[in-house]
Amino acid sequence: MNDTSTTPEVEKSDVEKPDPEQDAAAVVRPTLAAVARLAGVSNSTASLAFSGTGPVSDATRDRVLAAAKQLNYAGPDPRARSLRRGRSGIVGVVMEERVGDAFRDPIKIALLDGISEEIAAIDAGLLILTDAGEAAQRIEDAPMDAVVLIGCSPRLDESVAMLRQRGIPLVAIEGDPADEVLTIAQDNREATRVAAQHLADLGHTDVAVVTLSLTRDRSRGSLTAERVAAGSSNTTIERLAGVRDVFPEAGGYITRGSFVEEGRIAGHALLDDPAKRPTAIIAQSDLLAAGVIRAAEEAGLEVPADVSVVGFDGARVDGLWPYDLTTLVQPAVDKGRAAGAAIVDMLEGRVAHPATFTSVFHLGNTTAAPRTA
Repeated sequence: MNDTSTTPEVEKSDVEKPDPEQDAAAVVRPTLAAVARLAGVSNSTASLAFSGTGPVSDATRDRVLAAAKQLNYAGPDPRARSLRRGRSGIVGVVMEERVGDAFRDPIKIALLDGISEEIAAIDAGLLILTDAGEAAQRIEDAPMDAVVLIGCSPRLDESVAMLRQRGIPLVAIEGDPADEVLTIAQDNREATRVAAQHLADLGHTDVAVVTLSLTRDRSRGSLTAERVAAGSSNTTIERLAGVRDVFPEAGGYITRGSFVEEGRIAGHALLDDPAKRPTAIIAQSDLLAAGVIRAAEEAGLEVPADVSVVGFDGARVDGLWPYDLTTLVQPAVDKGRAAGAAIVDMLEGRVAHPATFTSVFHLGNTTAAPRTA
């Protein structure tokens, strides 16, 4: 259910034989997007294949490089760009989670796709960085022209300050960035409030929340006031606040991240005891919601007759049929594009502007009025 791979395979002949209808302009002036199309991968996968970061298989990397060779695209060349324009040709993307975990999340992949689409205009590549262990040092001294922070917390303030001292343009996607960092925001609180109000309108009064991780150690457990007070994840806290705008006493369970299995663990913690079982659960991602549904089925419960389930993201989740998840659809690719466009504007000497995106409520078949006693 949690297979979120978006890298389709292509036949060997597709790499060795050019498409006769390929855009002539792309042949004259090859771009990363043209390479991605020929290799049958996303823009972000092609970019990561050149930078050597991210979980790109050897077979996929070879396919991208073969397509690049066929189109005579040299890829981001830090030495050449440094000599020609004083740039490395690299845009860093900083995440607070392990790279492997990030690439299991379809929303992170969509964000990277959006970023890579925009920075392709200046032929820049992606460099994935993580604030985990020794990798934190790389954030401060890695060769890059600009940095996008994805969902980063205030604990990165020291690294951000050092990047600013180096004169590196910064853009944050959500999170809680340092002052004066241009931010691409999401209406997390209001969107979740809409979902909670939907459940209230159906007649639910006992609603629980399955949250994303709250702290750096990514520990799981019951949602307590102490853990919320110690939380550093802005996205998690904002989405929880949206629920509590409607259900002030809502409790729940904290997970280690947006994974189906984490949702399943949380679902069992909330549903296995009939005496404490809520009538509805709001999960902070669609993958978590899918895990909650699986736990409900394993507990012999019907969704939505016995328990309503709401997600967040609007992501495709394999194996969810026959459920059409009630969820908040966020424009993840557009958020990535906005961040990438802001980076391009900064590097080209133009004024970049912040943006706030709105989620759209999608009514599926996983919510209904609570079953009467």
